[in-house]
Parts: sequence; C-alpha cells; structure tokens
Amino acid sequence: MNISRRRLLGASATHLAAGSLLYGSAAGPAASALGFVDGEAPSDADIGFCTDMVVHHVQALAMCQRVLGRRTGDPVQAAAAEVLQNQAMEVGQMRAWLTDWGASTVFPTTVMGWMGANDGAGIPLANMPGYATDAELRGLSTAKGWRRGKRWLVLMRAHHVGGVAMATMAAQMAAVEKTRRLATAQVAVQTFEISQYDELLAGPYSRSA
Repeated sequence: MNISRRRLLGASATHLAAGSLLYGSAAGPAASALGFVDGEAPSDADIGFCTDMVVHHVQALAMCQRVLGRRTGDPVQAAAAEVLQNQAMEVGQMRAWLTDWGASTVFPTTVMGWMGANDGAGIPLANMPGYATDAELRGLSTAKGWRRGKRWLVLMRAHHVGGVAMATMAAQMAAVEKTRRLATAQVAVQTFEISQYDELLAGPYSRSA
C-alpha cells in the first residue's frame, strides 16, 4: 500500500470515528438514542443513501470473496483485501445508523429514489449503476488465474464509479453531518482506487483475456 493510499484510508477512518463519537454528545439521551445529534434528524437522503450503499457494498464484499485466496496476482489480492476490510467496516457503521434512526435494514428492491432517480420513484436494484449482474458474477467465479483478476478489476471499477456517483449526491443532500462525512470519504477513497485499477488494467493485467 503506498503513502497516498494510507493517507486516504486514515482520513476515512477519522471520519468514521468522528461520526461514532457524535453519539455521546450533549444532545441528550433521547436524541442520542435515536441517533439525532444537535437536532440533526435524518432526511430521506440520509436513510436512502445508507440503505442503498449497504446493499451496494455487500455486493462488493461478495466480489472480493470470489478472488481472495485465488491465483489472481498479488495486486488484485491486495486490492480486494483493502476493499473487503474498508467496506465491511462501513456496512456495519451504516447499518448501525439505520437502526438508531428507526429505519429498516432490509435490502431494498428499489433504489436511488432519494436522489431523484426516475423522478423520485427510484429504479430496480438490478439497474443500479455499477451493480454487477448475476451473469457477470458467475463469469468472475469461473474465470481462472489472472483472467479472474482482470475481471475483478473491471467489475469493481464499474462498481466504484456507481458508488462515487451516489456518494457525491449524498455528500450534497444529506442532512446529518456524519452521513456527509462518510460520503465524502467514500468519494475520495473510491476515486483513488479507480485510478489504481486503471493503472493495473493498463499494465500487468492488460494482456489477460
């Protein structure tokens, strides 16, 4: 992991830790129990973003599990391990917030309505930008060696592009500060990871079919 990557992950961890500390603020026990800090009640954007990003992250975790421990090359092994660690932590954080807000943690079938998709009605989960299809996941599972590594890079790159677009909107629309901080951190980290994947696809994985 290079220095830039460490700095980005360190900043992300700082954002998450700061968000967790907010639960013990002077907003009072009732507000703290509901996750409402200093009058910051969650908006549709806060709840929608966390709900949608959880299911988005869970697919990313499944994609990582399909390559870890396989002979996909050290760069993909390292990249997948980082995504798995970082996004698993974020899934736990976002689910905890949803629970504190009294919102459902059931995976949605319609997503992105909170950010105006389909005039606010949302779109089917399968149509979420960057969300891999069942066929793409099967192809990832059956590919061998560095070909599997390349497929992971291509799929995770697309996955990140969709995630960055969603997090960018949440950073602008969310009512709760900790949601905005998390979304901003996700944009920074995933944008950097996209640049890493581009380098790998143009370099050691360029010749893998």
